[in-house]
Amino acid sequence: MALRGTLTESDGLSNISLCYESLSSSCVKFLYPTVIRVHLYVFLGTAMVLTVVGNLLVIITVVHFKQLHTPTNILILSLSLADLLVGVIAMPPSIVRSVETCWYFGTLFCKIHGSVDIMCTAASILNLTMISIDRYYAICQPLLYTSKMTIPIALTMAFVCWAVSASYGFIAVFLEFISLGIEDFTSSMTCEGWCGLMFSLPSSALGSSLFFYIPGTLLIIIYLKIFFIAQKQAQSIQSMNQNAHLKQSSCKSEKKATKTLAIVMGLFLLSWAPYVVVVTANAYLGYVTPLLLLDIFGWIGYFNSTFNPVVYAYFYSWFRKAFQIIVSGKVFHQDSSRALLF
Repeated sequence: MALRGTLTESDGLSNISLCYESLSSSCVKFLYPTVIRVHLYVFLGTAMVLTVVGNLLVIITVVHFKQLHTPTNILILSLSLADLLVGVIAMPPSIVRSVETCWYFGTLFCKIHGSVDIMCTAASILNLTMISIDRYYAICQPLLYTSKMTIPIALTMAFVCWAVSASYGFIAVFLEFISLGIEDFTSSMTCEGWCGLMFSLPSSALGSSLFFYIPGTLLIIIYLKIFFIAQKQAQSIQSMNQNAHLKQSSCKSEKKATKTLAIVMGLFLLSWAPYVVVVTANAYLGYVTPLLLLDIFGWIGYFNSTFNPVVYAYFYSWFRKAFQIIVSGKVFHQDSSRALLF
């Protein structure tokens, strides 16, 4: 990933070339030593494979096993789909761009890549917001949960998340909303072999507010409220007699699910916060942030899609059991979809 620049003696001419040697408008290419390039390809490639395999397992698990057809898991499925798209569409060309420091996949795919980046990030936080609403009703209003949160409602919530995210991703990149007001600057700075997202001040402020700061704040508020109400419920249950054992077990299961999804939410906010903050500040400061730093923070955000299945595997026994059934081939047995996972 590079912008138009000139060569100087301090750049180290032995490590500098052009992305397209035959084009005068080519971007400058920095050549990493072979050892570093190999290690980067192995590390980032491994992360990509883990992202695809892990999220594919989550999707297969939720879709295949009927016991998991619940509103919460429908929303987890939607979140995993966003993470899967990151691994399948966003990560592969980003690996080449990061290691080779050039974009070799054309202008159209550059726009598709940027649009998918924005769409998946927006879909993730919107899905996490819907999950927080689901957890709020499950913990804070358990008597209303079965009527308020049904599978059709969860599917509708997931559809709305994706419709809004896809629309914003298309408008931001293909209709060039992100560069609104800086078109001349963008055209003068970009070169052949560059692909990135340059946000103008209005677009960075609006996009980050609508799809990170505002929903992120709401997520924190909702989960804090859930935490305090869960604490009160725990105290009430402890004061009840032993006949409430079944209710206590049910509450414990709901609280574990809430805790797990709160961790997923926290990881998302921590993973993407550096990139969002730097991109927003970059527009204010006149685009002086080193591209390498933006690239590193972007990959930290991508790694969130790698970590989510690991969180599910660690906290959910049903996911581990489903994983064993899938990898052992028992998933192809008759009535395997009706297997009891918990």
